[in-house]
Amino acid sequence: MTHSPKVAPTTGVVRTTVAQWIAEDPDETTREELAGLLARHEAGDPAATAALAEAFSGPLTFGSAGMRGRLGPGLGRMNRAVVIRATAGLCAYLREEVGAGFVVVIGYDARHCSDVFARDAAAVVTGAGGRALLMDSHCPTPLLTFSLRALGADAGIMVTASHNPAQDSGFKVYLGGRATNDWDRGAQIAPPQDAAISEAITALGSLETIPRAESGWELIGPELREGYIERVVTAARTTAAADLRIVLSAMHGVGGRICVEALRRAGFDDVVVVPEQFEPDPGFPTVAIPNPEEAGTMDLLLDLARRERADLAIALDPDADRCSVAVPDETVAGGWRQLTGDAVGILLGEQAAELAAFTGTGVLASSIASGRMLRKIAQDHGLAHRITPTGFTWISRVPGLVFGYEEAMGYCVDPASVRDKDGIAAAVRMALLSSVLKAQGRSLVSLLDRLAQRHGLHLTCQMSARADDAGVIDGVMRRLREGGAPAKLAGSPVVDVFDLMDGASDGNGAQLPPADGIIIKTAADDRVVLRPSSTESKLKCYCEVVMEIPDGEPVPAVRTAASERLAVIRADLRGALGICV
Repeated sequence: MTHSPKVAPTTGVVRTTVAQWIAEDPDETTREELAGLLARHEAGDPAATAALAEAFSGPLTFGSAGMRGRLGPGLGRMNRAVVIRATAGLCAYLREEVGAGFVVVIGYDARHCSDVFARDAAAVVTGAGGRALLMDSHCPTPLLTFSLRALGADAGIMVTASHNPAQDSGFKVYLGGRATNDWDRGAQIAPPQDAAISEAITALGSLETIPRAESGWELIGPELREGYIERVVTAARTTAAADLRIVLSAMHGVGGRICVEALRRAGFDDVVVVPEQFEPDPGFPTVAIPNPEEAGTMDLLLDLARRERADLAIALDPDADRCSVAVPDETVAGGWRQLTGDAVGILLGEQAAELAAFTGTGVLASSIASGRMLRKIAQDHGLAHRITPTGFTWISRVPGLVFGYEEAMGYCVDPASVRDKDGIAAAVRMALLSSVLKAQGRSLVSLLDRLAQRHGLHLTCQMSARADDAGVIDGVMRRLREGGAPAKLAGSPVVDVFDLMDGASDGNGAQLPPADGIIIKTAADDRVVLRPSSTESKLKCYCEVVMEIPDGEPVPAVRTAASERLAVIRADLRGALGICV
């Protein structure tokens, strides 16, 4: 996001590049860090040379989710200079699309420098002649998303790295609070919007030419939080049907207090929080990566749930746009089962479908990498279903959407107010569903079993094949496309290898945009979706086994068989891919 050339090993080029950055950098800390690296580089320190090369090897990519990267100086890092330029590019785009007087809402999480970046963004918006509405303190991402539609803003900026490691930050962009199409109002930017904003950033001059106001932005106070909490509760259309003891982890993030209050208003007073993880802490001291999908991240939550004899355990990720759910289950080791993102998705999908069936209209949506049961649930209730590309950029834009999810623990349960994933609203919906089932003498596990009996048991898992560099991953994908896919998985012949670059069906006659991915299907209706990660050198593999439940057969026995089959598929993939899994 600057015109600086890439760093080369020649000392003079490095000195010129770094000096140019230091001259424009508004932050004393990153200026000093760069000056120190430059001095070490010129003294022959190879580590400093490598650090400078990495910091200036290229700008952060600005795409459909904005941008995300490690904190530090340079155009390839998240810092004040990069945020100022990104905001200025967004403002240039808004002036072209909306005109003068555009409105931008700005929120931020509790990570290192998030508040500083948010104030910089507000200063740039104000300096560009826009109206900047800045949250008065850190907030969850769903609150920022809610604000776009609630306030009719033209754009939203959320400074967050979601569930990334502690050293990361990010700049997420939403558009269209006043858009004509409902499905565009408050959604994440999508092509060609991302490319247009990126071009506007590239066209900027030096940092000194970007106007930044000293004041003039407006602060958004508690009224918006109140409106969001009320909407979370009222949109669910019911309150607790039975008492539940809920254990909650905020994962050192910003969603804990709002989630507890939303649960209380929905009728759940017995909420026990994980004390070590409740207060915001940018260091995330109890977890290596604050992502509920990562092994070990839920340990403190599950230990407390066992001690408290809880009915339900919920973990939010740090910006509270995702949530993970665990339930008591005597059939698994430790007595608690962490539900997969697909399992929570079909539970919330069944709940949403029952509500939508009263009107006979509505669309359920899930990403192509997610499990396939949601389509059967929609059809069972007389509703439509759409398959989308990966990510809520696409899920949230499905016309007529009443519920959408992706397997990575993201759930859009109230698209009329939050056109994105919302971990807090999903947590309240799961608590309400659990309470209704408890009042009926049932449980979330029994509902999953009933859905399996009706639609077949769909068991899913994700694994990642890692490599030292992206070239290895590219080679694996090329080999798969050129006939190198396995002939069998778990003993079942592979009957189809579909290249997502050819555009998969959305399930309703339309074609999805081309994407870098492969779908492998077997005669037994097993499926594997493989796609390279957009941020890391790894290949993501989404595996699904589908097994019918014979009459009289206990579901746990079939689930065990399906789990064993998944394990064989994973082993077969390890051999076929030829890289570390």
